[in-house]
Amino acid sequence: MAALRGCNVPAVERSDALSRWLVISRSCVLTMTLTSAVIGVLVALQDGAIHWGYALLSAAGLLLAHASNNMLNDWTDSRRGVDTANYPRVQYSVHPLLGGLTTSRGLIQAVLILLALDAAIMVTLAFARGWPVLVFALSGLVLSLTYTGFLKRFALGELASLIVWGPLMIAGTAYVASGRWDPVYLLHALPYGLIVATVLVGKHIDKLEADRAASLRSLPVLLGERGSRTLTRILFVLFYVLIAALVVTRIVGPGVLLSLLALFRLVKTWKHFGAPRPSLPPEGWPVWPLWYVGWAMYFNRHAGGFYILGLIVNLALSQI
Repeated sequence: MAALRGCNVPAVERSDALSRWLVISRSCVLTMTLTSAVIGVLVALQDGAIHWGYALLSAAGLLLAHASNNMLNDWTDSRRGVDTANYPRVQYSVHPLLGGLTTSRGLIQAVLILLALDAAIMVTLAFARGWPVLVFALSGLVLSLTYTGFLKRFALGELASLIVWGPLMIAGTAYVASGRWDPVYLLHALPYGLIVATVLVGKHIDKLEADRAASLRSLPVLLGERGSRTLTRILFVLFYVLIAALVVTRIVGPGVLLSLLALFRLVKTWKHFGAPRPSLPPEGWPVWPLWYVGWAMYFNRHAGGFYILGLIVNLALSQI
């Protein structure tokens, strides 16, 4: 549970192999990918029957892709000299390489294995559903491979996260599950894509000074801390504005208004994004020196969960 909560476990160097690889793959953030996949499946179900086998294959492929991307980022940043003993990535969790959890060769071998499995899933689904599968999968691969070396260095990483966890994952899964393409899938993908982007903005606020020193021009480096905290609050509001617009235009049923229940978490998150980071971590805080990303995830998990519950309610109401 510790690895899933904060991407770390006590005495990880003496833990079992499963715990070590959960830490290495940063499993604590894979919930965002699972949420996008589930939303995609539920969106497809609104239009009729789906192929559950293809839906599960799509979800598995997305999780494998996310895990491999996390490990590839650590491998790349280590080779480029970005990940050092003083960089936040190394401080909040044991680094796969700098922490001695695996070797550079072992890490890249794991990445290649996951990518090979993903390639097999992609080919299988492409034969089943057609060439659009290749567009979704290869677009995600390109964004993944260019994230560390280009996108996050030029203030594009946050936008990339919206595109990947929104249109590519949600609309792509809906297409694979249903075998039908509807441009409306892209509208369904935007609300959750936005709050995934808040997680990336929060993470880059936490790493602002370290990124600036490493010549990484993330969005927070360009906007500054206060401007980035304000931007994140705007994205939180836009999440609800988009949901309201989808309901008013009858693109989605009113059940998704259950997302409003996450406002209780947003109030607390909003407060923390309105103030500078504390000088010391609160007792029990699992990912210090990260701060804002933790609160963004705190809201993300509940908002995504209630959005999924709302889609399920819509499906139930449609059967009455």
